[in-house]
Parts: sequence; C-alpha cells; structure tokens
Amino acid sequence: MRRLFFSILVSMTLCAIVWAQSPPVSVVIIHDVTVIDATGAPAQPHRTVIVRSGKIEEIASSAMGMAGKLPGVHVDGSGKFLIPGLWDMHVHLVFGTWFPHSKEIALPLFIANGITGVRDMGGELDTLRQWRKEIAAGTLVGPRMIISGPMLDGPQPRFPSSIAISTPEDGRRAVDDLQRRGADFIKLQSLIPRDAVFAIADEARKQGIPFVGHVPDSVRASEASSAGQKSFEHLIGIFEGSSPLEDEFLKGPKTETKFLSTYDPERASKLFSLLAKNHTWQCPTLVWERGGNLIDETDFAQDSRAKYVPAYWKEVTWKKFADQIVHDYNADDLATRKHFVQKELEVVNAMHHAGVQFLAGTDTPPGVYIFPGFSLHEELQRFVAAGFTPMEALQTATLNPAQFLGVNDRLGTVEKGKLADLVLLEANPLDDIRNTQKISAVIANGRYFSRADLDKMLAGVALIASASKK
Repeated sequence: MRRLFFSILVSMTLCAIVWAQSPPVSVVIIHDVTVIDATGAPAQPHRTVIVRSGKIEEIASSAMGMAGKLPGVHVDGSGKFLIPGLWDMHVHLVFGTWFPHSKEIALPLFIANGITGVRDMGGELDTLRQWRKEIAAGTLVGPRMIISGPMLDGPQPRFPSSIAISTPEDGRRAVDDLQRRGADFIKLQSLIPRDAVFAIADEARKQGIPFVGHVPDSVRASEASSAGQKSFEHLIGIFEGSSPLEDEFLKGPKTETKFLSTYDPERASKLFSLLAKNHTWQCPTLVWERGGNLIDETDFAQDSRAKYVPAYWKEVTWKKFADQIVHDYNADDLATRKHFVQKELEVVNAMHHAGVQFLAGTDTPPGVYIFPGFSLHEELQRFVAAGFTPMEALQTATLNPAQFLGVNDRLGTVEKGKLADLVLLEANPLDDIRNTQKISAVIANGRYFSRADLDKMLAGVALIASASKK
C-alpha cells in the first residue's frame, strides 16, 4: 500500500513540476536588463532581450522602446543580470539502482538552479535517451543532456552502469556497441588494462566518437592526452605526471603524501604544456575533491539542501561511498589532506595559466554530499578560489562547455540567434561569483520559469524526497 501511495504521490508531483511555470508562450521579453554574455566582453546594461520560439531573436538598447507592445511574457529586468544557462559537465543520473527517483529529484533541481545542460558521465543509456526525448518534447522538466551510457572499466568494475574490459577486443567491441546505440561519447574508468586503453582510443578515433574520463591507472596522463583523450576528470593523472615517481605510481599504490612530497614544478610545466597543445580539457570536480578529502570533518545533517535528498541516497548510497573513502582512499592524515586540497587549487591555477582549458562539473549525485544543481555554484566558487576571475569561472559552465561540445554556434553565450538557455540573476556575478545563486528566473530551451515557478518546483522535489524511504 505504501508503494502504491508513493507512486501516486510521485505521479501527481511530477505533473505539478512539469507544469509549474507561467502559461506556455512563444515570446518572452526581458526589459532593461544587464547582459553578461560570457564571451569575456564587458557587461551590457539597459538591454531588452527578446526570446521567440526558443531562440534569442533580438538584443537591443532599452532606449529604443521597440518591444513594449509585443504580445508575450514581459519581465522587468531592471537591476538584474542575464547570463547563459549553466552546464554541469560531470553528472550521473541513472547510476544502476544507486540513486532511485533521480528523474523526479535531480532533473528539476538542475533547472531550479539554472543548470540547463549536463554531461552524463556514466549511466543507463536507453533510460537517459528516453528522458532526453521527453525533455525535448516538453513533457518532462530537465536540462539538455549529452550522454555516454555505461562506463568502460577493468575486468571487475567497481560501479554500476559499467562494462567490463579485459582485452583490447573487449574495448573495441564496447566502443562499437555504444556508438551504434547512440552514445555521444565514451567514458573511461580507472581499471582498464593498458593494451585495452590504446585499443579503445584507436577504435574511438575510427568511429569518430570522443573518449573522456579518468586517466586509467595503467597509463600516463601524457600518453592518454597524446592518444586523443578529450577530457580528464578529478585531476587524475596530473599529480602522477608531475612526479619523478610516475613509473612507480603506474605499478602500485598512490598517496597524497607522496604526491605532495615529490611534486616537481618543472615536470608539471612540461605536462601542462602538452595538455594545452593537445587541447586536453580538465574537469577537476573541485567540490567533490574537497568533500572526499575532508569527509571526516564534514557534517551536512543540518544543511538546508538535505531536504531535497531521498533517505536512500543519504543512508545507503552515500554511506557506501563514505565508508569506501574513509577505509580505502583517505590513508593520509587530515592535515596532509587539507594541504592537498589547497595544492589542487594551486595546480589548477598553474594549468590555467599554461593554457589548459577547464569545465565545471560536480560528480553529482555519486559525489558524497554533492547536491544536484546546488553544488555547481560551489564549483564556480572553487575556481575563483583557484585564481580564476569571476568571468573565467562563469565560462567554465557556459562558453567552455559549448566549445568543448562543438555547439558554441548555438549555446554558451547570450547572443542574437542562439538558443534561449538563460538565467536571470538578482545580483552581478562578476562582482561576486556567489551571485549565480541569486536566481530570479530561468529560461530553459525557450521555456520561461519565474521565481515562483522555481519555488513550486523545489517544493515538489522536497515532497518527493521526504516521502521516499529506504
């Protein structure tokens, strides 16, 4: 009976979330707004932005008064700031059975937080493709999705939504199968054997499909980059490749104590130059790195965001991750781990100055205490802490993802003719990057969500989360 009740509740709440918006219209006019287009150009005050049928039709001086009588939704943008919709470039939405109700929880949380696009880095391909169709059709609220399908890992994968790879033939077959099934890219995990890594790289090149992910434990970061890996996640391979002990790290255990004590700036500089030359992007998931390293002094019990998280996530899946981190990964003392978290910021800054390109990603929700949507804003703050300007941090979630995905002719900036993924803010993010959290409205694929709509959406998610049980 409880399951039936919960099913009915979810269905009713989903309907409310889907239609929690102002009446559907084809035109939205934002008056007298300051446009931050994310190209790097100065902010443009007193602009009128017209959105028609999902595209930015016009950006003009408000003094022209050319839009006052247009039929549609009229939004007062005075004192507000318009930025491109944000992207979270490392998420897992259907991770086996580990995160039930992700469709009802994560998808609306992204939109409520101004995240209008995500790169799913490992999940159930058919389910995700179906969600993508529903989002495009307007029957489901959610972000645009770029999808890998199941991850490629070693002979005994550690996570769900994975394909076991033991041989080069396994690797080639997996690439062929995923490409045929409609995956947008290939995601590598850590345990793939060395000869299989290069077979995957070769087959991906032949099939014309990008491969990204972890630098597998069996290869050097320089080798993965030169083989064509398009992005590295979590800074894996970076500290190894910046140490004279790199060969030793390929063979056995790694500790942050060793990473710190053997870090060689000259070796690091050579590696960073290679990554920049090869256009090997970095998605460092800095909030997740901090959370994992400092897990033993972190308490989210009173966090206001916890009400959006189902009990199963907190009490089963996150606990599983936390136990694994504490017992298997955090071999160093807390002081060393704090030093390492700070060193990661220094390394990101050095890579940035070397010309390496960056993407904002959170590893939500597998990252312990990473909250869908909300944590992307923290990630932008971590980039600023690493020395990025607020504009550069903003670009890691706007312009840069569009360039990385090859869709910067359609997305990533606020410019005439581009798709209307937009976020209206109450305060200037170039003054303080934390202002990306002060959301007044969201336009996702041309669909307008007022602040009241977003609040209804959040309330619906909280209701579903509170009703779910282990």
